[in-house]
Amino acid sequence: MKVFIIGVGLIGGSFALDLKSVLEQVEIYGIDSDEHHLDKALELGLIDHKAKFEDLIGADLVYLAIPVDASLEVLPIILDLVNDNCVVTDAGSTKEHLCAKVADHPKRRNFLAGHPISGTEFSGPTAAIHGLFKDKTSIICEVEKTAFKLQERALEIFKAIGMRIRYMDPKSHDRHIAYVSHLSHISSFMLGKTVLDKEKNERDIFDLAGSGFASTVRLAKSSPAMWTPIFNLNKKNVIETLDEYISNLKYFRKLMQEDNFEEVFNEMEKTNHIREVLNGISNNEELKILENGK
Repeated sequence: MKVFIIGVGLIGGSFALDLKSVLEQVEIYGIDSDEHHLDKALELGLIDHKAKFEDLIGADLVYLAIPVDASLEVLPIILDLVNDNCVVTDAGSTKEHLCAKVADHPKRRNFLAGHPISGTEFSGPTAAIHGLFKDKTSIICEVEKTAFKLQERALEIFKAIGMRIRYMDPKSHDRHIAYVSHLSHISSFMLGKTVLDKEKNERDIFDLAGSGFASTVRLAKSSPAMWTPIFNLNKKNVIETLDEYISNLKYFRKLMQEDNFEEVFNEMEKTNHIREVLNGISNNEELKILENGK
């Protein structure tokens, strides 16, 4: 099988590593706008060959793992170039705009819209790790618009590398992911900014920050080049989640200003339920909650 990975960073590179562990006969070709990334991916054994877009005619599978704004421009070009028996899938964190972009493309049947719920705060080929996708969920959108034999090929690979498959329409995906992913990143970025603004002595931050602070601001180390386009393309949903989050913050501040610490305790105690949600609900039930918007 000839697999072309466009964007050989954390996600693309990790996908390549996992493919090599589950497929006996696979050749992996890399395409990236950064030549240094390609060189490093080749050196690390993530890919077997460098490639160019005109080589896509020979692909059996194309995995698109680049920032979501770039995907809007690149996906139609990919579909123009691939053969009729090639499946093209992506790893973008927003789906509505991308699906709309290729809705009328003559080769729409070759595209399977996907989003693996996995990743780290690091980027680039050196961040790639084997097993990144194991026991993670892959959200698939508009599966009915992909030719059955092509979707089957991609889904078999996703399952082979340990992923669970769930289905969702693009609008629902973008709305729910704004709460469970995009808001988390904004919160982390802004907490980091607040501390940097107020604590001018970086040594104090280093000496006094505990594991709680480190885990909370971990996502603030994420790539702005990747996350700015995500916030842009999912602007409406992200602003809605921010409004609700800010409202909760203001309410918490009001309780403290009023010395109503009994209610502060109650609010925190009620929120402790998130622990049970994350630890006790089966993955299938979690996705049902997302899909039903509850």
